[in-house]
Amino acid sequence: MLRRARSVPWRERLTRHLAGRGFARALGLAWALGAVSALAMPPVHLIPILLVGLPALYVMAGEAPTRLRAALVGLFWGWGFHVAGLHWLTNAILTDVERYWWLVPLAVPALALPLGAFSIIPALVLRLVGPGWPRVLAFAGAWVAAELLRGVLFTGFPWNLLGTVWAFDALPLQAAAWIGVHGLSLLTAIMVLAPLARRGWWVTAAGIVGLAAIGLVRLWPEEPAPEPVALVLVQGNVPQETKWREDTRWPIFRRYTELTADGVRIAGEEAPDSRVLVVWPETASPFLLANDAEAARIAAQNLPPGGLLLAGAVRARFEDGRATQVWNSMVALDPAGGVLDVVDKAHLVPFGEYMPLRGLIPVRLTMSNLDFSAAPGLRTVSLPGIPAFTGLICYEVIFPGAVVGPERPGFLVNITNDAWFGISAGPYQHLAAARLRAVEEGLPLVRAAQTGISAVFDARGRVVASMGLGRMGVVVAPLPEAAPPTPFARLGLAIPILLIALTWILAGLGNRSSRSGTSA
Repeated sequence: MLRRARSVPWRERLTRHLAGRGFARALGLAWALGAVSALAMPPVHLIPILLVGLPALYVMAGEAPTRLRAALVGLFWGWGFHVAGLHWLTNAILTDVERYWWLVPLAVPALALPLGAFSIIPALVLRLVGPGWPRVLAFAGAWVAAELLRGVLFTGFPWNLLGTVWAFDALPLQAAAWIGVHGLSLLTAIMVLAPLARRGWWVTAAGIVGLAAIGLVRLWPEEPAPEPVALVLVQGNVPQETKWREDTRWPIFRRYTELTADGVRIAGEEAPDSRVLVVWPETASPFLLANDAEAARIAAQNLPPGGLLLAGAVRARFEDGRATQVWNSMVALDPAGGVLDVVDKAHLVPFGEYMPLRGLIPVRLTMSNLDFSAAPGLRTVSLPGIPAFTGLICYEVIFPGAVVGPERPGFLVNITNDAWFGISAGPYQHLAAARLRAVEEGLPLVRAAQTGISAVFDARGRVVASMGLGRMGVVVAPLPEAAPPTPFARLGLAIPILLIALTWILAGLGNRSSRSGTSA
């Protein structure tokens, strides 16, 4: 008589692969599950995929027979996650493919590998405690600790933060006013891993309901009247590959001045009693407005009386007719073209605006032969007739707890050139980071992007007005009023650090209790 073959449970099969010659296949599986998990990020926001991807890392790291194999599982999962989450960076290389074609298959995997190494931390920490809730809490706390470290080490790159998955709407983001995006990451990790612990589905459901309830309570009150300022965000939609050509400089400049005239006219019709603030994106001007008085006069010529222009432009210092120092700047102009103030970028992009490890890397990847200089830090800017603001250039907006000057401003201004990334996930992810900063700080955020997405967010992260990716035009909207300082605005990253400590204390107490129960 034939006997029915006994099916091998999946966990037993997985353990065999992790311990035996199938380990390479297990690493491939970890990489693929990490890559699929990136679908939870903007613009897809497929959050349920995390119920598969993150528990897979948790189980595989816990079942690995050695710490080395657990670390490799964490590395490969994180590597896949960041390769998929940052694939859009290849578009920047394609803007000069003739020079950098060889980087196309290398750049994103090379960047994603050290970022993926931070996933080793939760993969090893979970092995310090027993299964169940202690392990879930230990893993979640370690995950967020790794995110925090990734945001500060090696100049910092806090991209693909787990809490960003909720940025599809203002409603689930409101808890960030108390705990920041890292606190949302902690909640998300606990919610998706909870089903692996006792009565965990109830915790997952409670987390979802809690985020919705907090959102409703915070968004329910009527929004206060806006400031008497009419915003005009100019989106020129200039492709990066044509941006700095000599034959396109004047056509690009005219495009911005003509769009400014259109926006000022619309603002005058919609808000005749408001002061007009025009915002151009990062490096929108092909001329050095802080150095070229005639270009500054032309840029500001369509401003109404009392109007202001914040224009992205390169600023330079010259000696003997040669530029010796350059800055990525936001130049404030009055209607006569006078320079009222200049905000220089403080947090520069490695390899994009300066070459780190100079002398050790044989090729230069920046567009210019001269590195950009960094400002000493962020500052609060006061201009006549509008609330004080903090200027954030490009990716300065992605750093939680580090987007305001020494004095609290009335709003945030973010100018960026996302033309580097084409029509891809990159601009959506950048926009999501900006939206989270508005919620965390309780400040309106004004965002002008070269090719989109330009937007105005109120102090609770709601979209007041926006223009989509790959479009040319103007966004005209009132400037929302600032909210009182949020708990996160007051305490910053101290809050997620305290939450991490709390989860680890609870994990330790739970682990001790379970061991005592076992020994008894």
